[in-house]
Amino acid sequence: MVMGRTVLERFPAGGPRGSWPAEEFAHERRQEGMPVEVVMDLATDTFLVILRGAEGVD
Repeated sequence: MVMGRTVLERFPAGGPRGSWPAEEFAHERRQEGMPVEVVMDLATDTFLVILRGAEGVD
C-alpha cells in the first residue's frame, strides 16, 4: 500500500549559493510538528517539500 503525499511547496533548484530555501521551509514546518521531508523532482529540477501520509496525492 502506497501512502499518500501532499506537496506543500516547490522551490527551484538553482537558488543562490549557500541558500537552502526548501530546507528552511521544511525546518519551520517540522517545528510546527508536521512530518515533512524535502525531495528532488528531477523532471522539473525543483525541490519539493512534502507531507507524507496526507489525504490525497498531488
